[in-house]
Amino acid sequence: MTAKLIDSHCHLDLEPLRSGLTHIMEEAVAAGVDGFVVPGVHPDGWEGISAVAAENQMIMPAYGIHPMHAECVNEQLLERLQELSADGVAIGETGLDPAYPVPLELQERAFREQLRIAAKCGLPVLIHCRQVFQRVINILREERADQVGGIMHAFSGSVEMAREFIRLGFVISISGTVTWNNAVKPLRIARELPLEHLVLETDAPDMTPERYRNRFNRPAWLTETAQRVAEVRGISVEDVALETTATARRILRLGSASA
Repeated sequence: MTAKLIDSHCHLDLEPLRSGLTHIMEEAVAAGVDGFVVPGVHPDGWEGISAVAAENQMIMPAYGIHPMHAECVNEQLLERLQELSADGVAIGETGLDPAYPVPLELQERAFREQLRIAAKCGLPVLIHCRQVFQRVINILREERADQVGGIMHAFSGSVEMAREFIRLGFVISISGTVTWNNAVKPLRIARELPLEHLVLETDAPDMTPERYRNRFNRPAWLTETAQRVAEVRGISVEDVALETTATARRILRLGSASA
């Protein structure tokens, strides 16, 4: 495969990836992955993201506060987030997730504040969402997030809901779950949505592809996801790489590959 892949969501700042980062990056590049978006989860991790991005120009930082940490949001942190975002490619990951013991009202407040920072900075948003897709859509509309767009990280909703996000200027990210033996919704997403609205991710060290289950995930295994998408669409892996990489570059405002 000559076309390169972009891992639109991987936590290279976290263990066990961080301590073996040199090897992890060499392995990924050898597999054909040459772009890595590293999203923020907690403010305590922002400096670590900056550090890994400084080590390798292929690593692209994003800063944000995951919904499971929404309770820590305050004005000082939001000011710091806006400052750091001058060096980032996106805001996130942020969003809503009722699986966490954080009241949705607090999650929503943190989500809205980060959407507003994204609007001020002109940056796309990396959105984490489980179950409450319609609520997230309503918030995106109210905050006019279509002006910046973004990526629906590791999307677990229906094709119909995915199309709603696409209409709002967001693209849909497919993770290693599409390779799992029990995959249903991810396969429909991979098969039925226009390829130009899809990007790929590992969410490393989580969401390990089926072939490597029970091991920590790594960006090199993004090729497993690309291969599965190619299979269900009946196209070449090269075509999947070309299109998803172009979409990732477009949504993240990276310019053309030759830029």
